[in-house]
Amino acid sequence: MLYHVNGDLVPEDDATVSVRDRGFTYGDAAFETLRAYGGALFQWEAHADRLTETCDLLLLDHGLDREDLRKRVRETLEANGLEDAYVRLSITRGVQPGKLTPAPKVDPTVVVIVKKLPRGGVDGSSTWAGPARVRTVGTRRAPDEAIPARAKTHNYLNGILARLELRGTDADDALMLDTDGYLAEGATSNLFFVADGALRTPSREGPVLPGVTRSVVLDLARSEDIPVEEGTYGPEALYRADEAFLTNTTSEIRPVQSVDGREVGGGPVTDLLASLFDRLVEERHYGDG
Repeated sequence: MLYHVNGDLVPEDDATVSVRDRGFTYGDAAFETLRAYGGALFQWEAHADRLTETCDLLLLDHGLDREDLRKRVRETLEANGLEDAYVRLSITRGVQPGKLTPAPKVDPTVVVIVKKLPRGGVDGSSTWAGPARVRTVGTRRAPDEAIPARAKTHNYLNGILARLELRGTDADDALMLDTDGYLAEGATSNLFFVADGALRTPSREGPVLPGVTRSVVLDLARSEDIPVEEGTYGPEALYRADEAFLTNTTSEIRPVQSVDGREVGGGPVTDLLASLFDRLVEERHYGDG
């Protein structure tokens, strides 16, 4: 594989950054995970907006415009002959002296890595083998007052600790609560469930990442006149749900088989939204138009 590192395409084994890079020493970096379908990036503008917001929160003035970043991603996909792929775009504050306070001047490190994924859309294949088994964990989602949920940074210790709690269990993903004990999100996913005829998801007023796929799913539901509620829910609301699913860029919409050993499963709303999502991808990225 060839990766894009600071403006150059280099072989995977040579794609390295300095040990003094702040992305390595402090996790002082922003990133986006994207998905390419048919050679084009899905929801690029939404991802670029979120990347900009993260950099603004970090006061990381990297001086690069989004078209330059998009060009680097496109070059990486083309160099590897990939049309359907996972893409990770990272921007760190770069190499600076070893002190916690960042220097105002930034010489950013910009890295693009890619890997092959199955075709998406109506005729595509899922990246997951089956519905997810999830478990609530003791590790709580950090409150916005500590680390803003909308900041997608290299520091993923919160999610790592959550996933480590799954060792020795049959769970596929960790379901994290906020510090008040309410549902927040998966370690790398947003949560949805269906109850009393409405599609429900934890509100962004809590520590919830503004997921790009989450936003698309909400738009699709509203276009079908499915009642939507963004609110505050305890785990027991999920235990009683008629359906549940997780969303993220790579896995799209993944039904939840069970929560803490209690069967939940997918259902007609999950199936409809997954079908609508596939059709959206098909029309945008594989259709004649």
